[in-house]
Amino acid sequence: MSSEAAADSSATQQFVTRIGGRIRALRKQRGWSVQQLGEAGEVSRRMLTQIELGQANPSLATVDRVARALNTDFAALALPADDAAHAEVEGTLVWQAPDGSQALLLGATQEPRAELWRWTLAPGGRYAAEADRPGAQEIHHVLSGRLTLSLPTGAQVVAPGQSAVIASDQEYAYRNEGAEPVVFVRVVTGA
Repeated sequence: MSSEAAADSSATQQFVTRIGGRIRALRKQRGWSVQQLGEAGEVSRRMLTQIELGQANPSLATVDRVARALNTDFAALALPADDAAHAEVEGTLVWQAPDGSQALLLGATQEPRAELWRWTLAPGGRYAAEADRPGAQEIHHVLSGRLTLSLPTGAQVVAPGQSAVIASDQEYAYRNEGAEPVVFVRVVTGA
């Protein structure tokens, strides 16, 4: 394993451990059982137990559903609490694929809720997202490559230097149909 792959693996494990511990702590503060939180967050008891133990790398949508059930948000579970530690890295690695595709959460606000992300999709890379809360939106700004947004109304291609706004309260996907990586900034509001 290369040193870069080992660092990515370590960052992913740190993320998984962080969210698992925070979910467990918030669940216990509320006096809920794993079963109660699982039902509220639409996650199986088994999956929730694995998440709390840091043994599962849940989808972004799963973490978001659990966060909502706990009356918090994705960023509160995902971002490091210590800003000094967070400043040492470009962001919090939240998702990665074997092809090198990844999503970094760079920061977030509480009210109004907004998240800033940096995504990289390798050639042929794809990420299918679940619908966010009603009224949620995303802004995408492509830094390099060509991003294809797959929407129920059809595909939308965003070229370097261009931006697009979509409603994210529907199923959608990010795709890289080109020969070079796609790097884009994503801002999520209202999720």
